[in-house]
Amino acid sequence: MMPKKPFSTALAGTVSLAVSAIMFFAGCGKKQAGAPGGMRGPGSPLEVSVLTVAPTTVTLTQDLPGRISAFRIAEVRARVNGIVLHRLFTEGADVKEGQVLYEIDPAPYQAALESARGTLARAEANVTTARLKEERYKQLLSAKVISKQDYDDAAAAAGSYEADVLSGKAAVQTASINLDYTKVTSPVAGRIGISQVTEGAYVQASTANLLATVQQLDPVYVDVTQASSELLRLKRELAAGQLKADDSGKARVKLIYENGEIYSEEGTLQFSDVTVNATTNSVTVRAIFPNPHADLLPGLFVRARLEEGSRSDAILVPQLAVTHNSKGEPTALVVGADSTAELRVLQIPRAVGNQWLVAGGLKSGDQVITDNLQRVRPGTPVKVASTSAPTNATASIAH
Repeated sequence: MMPKKPFSTALAGTVSLAVSAIMFFAGCGKKQAGAPGGMRGPGSPLEVSVLTVAPTTVTLTQDLPGRISAFRIAEVRARVNGIVLHRLFTEGADVKEGQVLYEIDPAPYQAALESARGTLARAEANVTTARLKEERYKQLLSAKVISKQDYDDAAAAAGSYEADVLSGKAAVQTASINLDYTKVTSPVAGRIGISQVTEGAYVQASTANLLATVQQLDPVYVDVTQASSELLRLKRELAAGQLKADDSGKARVKLIYENGEIYSEEGTLQFSDVTVNATTNSVTVRAIFPNPHADLLPGLFVRARLEEGSRSDAILVPQLAVTHNSKGEPTALVVGADSTAELRVLQIPRAVGNQWLVAGGLKSGDQVITDNLQRVRPGTPVKVASTSAPTNATASIAH
């Protein structure tokens, strides 16, 4: 039998072995925790992705919200009193200019016309008799058979009857017009809406009862609102030839539906209102669009896209790469000459999709840091891991 070791010696050996094991595993844990590449040792640069700034071609546009309005709107109203006998159209159909839409009972107006014609005939007969009498009295006056007063009375009577003829002709014309008004026609060609009356309804000229509304839908107007300062800028750019214009010199406009689809036809900018809204400091601008298939209906919300021109030297940066300082100024981090992060204050007048159009603060060749922005500070040593370049785009500014 081997001699037993003292209890104190065995316990000391066990404790020493346990301490060694703990130190070994603790050392392994530290090595494993430092393994991920995201951590960097003291003084080592931080790896970042950058975008190399280079001029690119950008088409500048301006999106303005607006609504469709009809080219012409004609309210069909009653111009005589009477009962509506017939409605001669289909609601929602296209009607022609001058097409009969309603027929109001013509009987009382036909009778009034015949009465006016009879009155006119009587007045014309009286004129004939009075003129013959005047001629006879003239001869008798020459022979001094009658007094001058008798002749004057005959001449005055003839003139009075001639006035009755003029009045009778006017009465006949009025009665004829009223009879024509019993056939209610469309004042313009277009699409007619819902009928506001039915057969048997009594309409009055004094209240000008609305019967229906006809709207001309080809072409149509698009009315948009724009800041007065922007309108002045657009006028200058159009005069300078920076805006795309048609042969008549009017700026060309595209139309965008609510779902983002672009209308197939291109329109032109017509005019702006002559008054600035004092509350919003904006002006109503009107564009006109062809609408051959009646796809555009009055009241439809759309966006009018005005093509302002193209820039071949535009600088674009991702919106995620731009932050703001305490003053609210847009800023970006770039790789400096000494491979450290450098803060730049930018001028970004508008968005281009998910990018900013930069008007100042960056130049061609600058490397804009696009990731690790939470950890990068001005002066931080950085190492470029990957680079990318901007692509051509279309810039639009929405109001």
